[in-house]
Amino acid sequence: MPEHTYKVIELIGSSHEGVEQAIGNALARASQTLKGLDWFEVKDIRGQVKDGKVEYYQVKIGLGFRVLDHNDLHRE
Repeated sequence: MPEHTYKVIELIGSSHEGVEQAIGNALARASQTLKGLDWFEVKDIRGQVKDGKVEYYQVKIGLGFRVLDHNDLHRE
């Protein structure tokens, strides 16, 4: 197995539906512009309350993706 180098960024996903959807929203958006997404870790969960109920959820994630090497850059 080749050795990889990773970059980690932090994203905050949000959703009115729940924590899992908030994570999914962050991953879906990141996948539009980043290649090599491999893993995530949940760093923080919070939300907004309105009229005594959850208005929406926010989840901060660390998202790890592979730093591309020369061969990856020339693949289609």
